[in-house]
Amino acid sequence: MSRLLLPILFGALFIVESLFVQYTPADLFGDGKIFAPHFLLAGIIFLSVFGSKKHGIIYGFVFGALFDIVYTEILGVYLFLFPLTAYFASKAMRVIHANLFTASGVSLIAIALVEIAVYWINLLINVTDLSFVNYLEIRFYPTILLNLAFVVLAAFPFKWQFEKFAEELGND
Repeated sequence: MSRLLLPILFGALFIVESLFVQYTPADLFGDGKIFAPHFLLAGIIFLSVFGSKKHGIIYGFVFGALFDIVYTEILGVYLFLFPLTAYFASKAMRVIHANLFTASGVSLIAIALVEIAVYWINLLINVTDLSFVNYLEIRFYPTILLNLAFVVLAAFPFKWQFEKFAEELGND
């Protein structure tokens, strides 16, 4: 994997998230449900686990800042959470055996923790007044299901590409 392909991959994931939200009918998965794709975060987690922790954190900072600028009203939330989850995911994989299944599980846990952290931050600064139980039903569970489907489809290609990238880093 050339060094140019990595930013293109993450740029594409960033754009695909937006396109998914824009072109998926709102009531496709149920009335009133919100599915938030976190494909980019899943990619960053897999990069941190199978590629390079340093690159995962750097891409977490860059795309977290970009995510905040483009999509959110609050600057700094994703800028802080993306690299932090990349760091902790790479540390967790040192404790447990790093394979496709555990990395997928860690990725989903990281997505869940980021979702809950963003909810609590929004609640704290009065951006939302949604109760936690309603939040779980309306956004959290559908988001986890969507991202589970994505991780199942993308886990093997991510692992393969990022291991190849790590191998290239080792050869340089």
